[in-house]
Amino acid sequence: MGEKLFIKNGTLANGSQADISISDGVITSMNTMPSAPEGARVIDAKECIVLPGLVDLHTHLREPGKESAETVLSGSLAAAKGGYVAVSAMANTTPVADNASVVEHVYRLGQNAGIVDVFPVGAVTQGLAGENLADIGAMANSDARVRVFSDDGNCVSDALVMRHALEYVKGFDGVIAQHAQEPRLTHGAQMNEGIVSSQLGLKGWPAIAEEAIIARDILLADFLQARLHICHVTTAGGVEIIRWAKARGISVTAEVTPHHLLLTDELARSYDAVYKVNPPLRTEKDVMALREGLAEGIIDIVATDHAPHATETKECEWQQASFGMLGLETALSIVNQTMVQTGLMNWELVAARMSSAPAKIGRYESHGHELAVGAKAHITVINPTATHRVDRDLVLSRSRNTPFHGLELPGVVMATVFGGRLTYEGGK
Repeated sequence: MGEKLFIKNGTLANGSQADISISDGVITSMNTMPSAPEGARVIDAKECIVLPGLVDLHTHLREPGKESAETVLSGSLAAAKGGYVAVSAMANTTPVADNASVVEHVYRLGQNAGIVDVFPVGAVTQGLAGENLADIGAMANSDARVRVFSDDGNCVSDALVMRHALEYVKGFDGVIAQHAQEPRLTHGAQMNEGIVSSQLGLKGWPAIAEEAIIARDILLADFLQARLHICHVTTAGGVEIIRWAKARGISVTAEVTPHHLLLTDELARSYDAVYKVNPPLRTEKDVMALREGLAEGIIDIVATDHAPHATETKECEWQQASFGMLGLETALSIVNQTMVQTGLMNWELVAARMSSAPAKIGRYESHGHELAVGAKAHITVINPTATHRVDRDLVLSRSRNTPFHGLELPGVVMATVFGGRLTYEGGK
């Protein structure tokens, strides 16, 4: 017999009350009960919201090759602390995950860790070079059953290569997740192009460099009737292009990161490279447009783009520093602050944007469903009114590059249940 859990006094995303009994990895009851079943471990969810376990479609776990920054195990621990039960491991590892051998290796590392499901993302092109397609079919047919392909960190900038990739994945209902960045417009760019970049003397990254690729690839996806996903949208213009596409029934989905929902390019004035990220932090106008787009469903999901880096690659001069920020452990709190507490979204929409929608896009059939009797017990319990101060020295990631260090954030994950097992307990 597997572990028995009993989540009592919880409030579901729709506002109803429920006590949830879990046995052998599945939910066995969601009725209000006077007491816990015999032998069950009790999780008191009083004043908490009980959500389907979170799913991240965009995570950098660095293994193989950059284990000093993160491993599948450390990243899984960070994910569980953030309320996640599944993460998608991006392909920019060393070696690149552009073949069946590497994706199966990452998949097995995730299974061995056993803390969250780790779904490898396959590269679109060999070595992320943007020239020749990777072994997409072999990755799709591997034990990892890859359905999401991305050269994230690099844009598939060649339109013909992108066309071939979109055509290829149609055969098995895959999706191409594009890092939208026209390289000729962003060579050497350090931050958002605008007033702040001009004042700081840093080369700017124009919004049009993102928007041009989004528009091109939406037209390609429409022409080919293929599935396209836009990674980490950052501009108001990008939101409007996606709105246009969805109004015409084009099969495009999009994500926004927590840091782009909160932070702006004004933070670059500190020259602290913790705020250097790809794509860059934009303006307050962009932040507001992203929030509105997420609330409306123009942007389908929140994805962390968790990007750990070793200390020496971030605590250096801005121009020499790596792009990227941690995200897994703070994502739900940021969404709570920017979307729930502002009245833009309720908890049902949070569940959709952070669980069911990313699971659907990634074709992760066992995740992202509504909590129901008979379903696998993938559950996140959050106290939305409790607060915590982010301390980079206490994160479970191997890296420390969180842009939220020192901030008091609302929402504390009290428990994460993965397949009926308690993988994280708040305060532990």
